[in-house]
Amino acid sequence: MFTIVEALEIVGISPSDFGKPLERVVLENLKSRYEGAVDEELGYVIQVIDAKVSKVGRLLPRDGATYHRCTFRLLSYIPEVNEVVVGEVVEITDFGCFVRIGPLDGLLHISQILDDYITYDEKNNMLFGKKTGRRLVVGEDIRARVNAVSFSAGAGGKVSLVTRQPLMGSFKWIEEDLAKLVQSSVGQS
Repeated sequence: MFTIVEALEIVGISPSDFGKPLERVVLENLKSRYEGAVDEELGYVIQVIDAKVSKVGRLLPRDGATYHRCTFRLLSYIPEVNEVVVGEVVEITDFGCFVRIGPLDGLLHISQILDDYITYDEKNNMLFGKKTGRRLVVGEDIRARVNAVSFSAGAGGKVSLVTRQPLMGSFKWIEEDLAKLVQSSVGQS
């Protein structure tokens, strides 16, 4: 889920930045520190939106920098377990596929795609259901559920996806399933 996070921090301004606009220096400092970072509480930080900085800073002994209290807002993506997401298949492998959801790629393992035996067609770069004949290729949009989220220090995070549920998977599959439901309900009337 995309969210805006408010945070408070003390930001150090080095003597080389004295005389420059304080707000710009603080914003650049925050952007270099937070944008692209992955944190268990903040999620995947996409952008520092704005910052309000105290004009009065503090000095520390034997340190030439000034330290200013700053409140700022971050645009962040925090994947939540059981969240339904829409994404694009960006890579097919022999063990599944990677799906771009927001600022990251989630893994849709081959065992979590369909209730079918899935084979990897390396020549055509696709995954293929043996009984259903359903295919998954790069560029296809899918609907999936977040199955697991793991944040690890330094290495970023991992998101596991699943589509083995009704109305999940490729939008083509979903349309086919809905058409079958409509057809069966009309036949029963």
